[in-house]
Amino acid sequence: MNIAITLIAAMLAGTGFVLQQHAAEQAPQSYFLRLRLITTLLHRPRWLAGVAVMAAGQLLSAWAIGHIALSLAEPLLTSSLVFALALAVPLSGQRLRAAEMLGAVLLCAGVAALSLARSAGPPAESFGSFAAWPAAAGIAAVAGAFLMAGLRRTGQQRATLTGTATGLIFGISDALTRQVVETLDNHSVLVLLTGWPVYALAVASLAGFWVMESAFSAAPLHASLPAITAAEPVAGILLGVVVFGDVVHVSPGMLALQAAGLAALVLGVVLVARAPVLSRLGPVAT
Repeated sequence: MNIAITLIAAMLAGTGFVLQQHAAEQAPQSYFLRLRLITTLLHRPRWLAGVAVMAAGQLLSAWAIGHIALSLAEPLLTSSLVFALALAVPLSGQRLRAAEMLGAVLLCAGVAALSLARSAGPPAESFGSFAAWPAAAGIAAVAGAFLMAGLRRTGQQRATLTGTATGLIFGISDALTRQVVETLDNHSVLVLLTGWPVYALAVASLAGFWVMESAFSAAPLHASLPAITAAEPVAGILLGVVVFGDVVHVSPGMLALQAAGLAALVLGVVLVARAPVLSRLGPVAT
């Protein structure tokens, strides 16, 4: 049942990504990183449907992150890319190629390998303090650098750089989600509402959503979604180690596994990024 719920979350997220990008790409390029982009998309029924579907997927993802071992949840959630490819087929009129599916599988396998190289530990006692979050601040700074680089580019380069920033921000959101769920499991709602993580989660989620829509508007989906899918679990794994005390297993075998995971992650992103099925979605009616 746990695995089924996580896969449903991935399916909903992948569907939501495709529906949102399908509409966002039609917005003028001058709306990039402007509030006008969101207000314009609010009038697109397909985009609204995509947001609703993705929100449902995010709720199930939050449950998965809080109740399933991250070594299992993370690779299952990255399968959203597989579902996005499947939905893009009827929208693009293109046939799904073996290389594209292989890339999606390699990406998921890479995340799985990186996750298996560590085991989850108890939440860090200092989590409630801002002193526990220098790594998150560092990740946010890196995301900001990718975002600034995207501002100086156009087209597919802009979408890839902004998509990477989106994934890093979502990785921070995943870590905050993990703490929020654990707080709800062990304390009252009042304790949750009087702590800072739930509000930090709201800010990070909204920021990630805004940057994601800008990435979607910059170029076809193949330029942004693989970057989002790869960057999010990497940031989540790092924060799991630094904030939650997840244990990284260091041995020749585990180091080889991590190296193989990184290689599979990069190769998977490259293969999917070249997928015509994600680059030729048909126009949407306004």
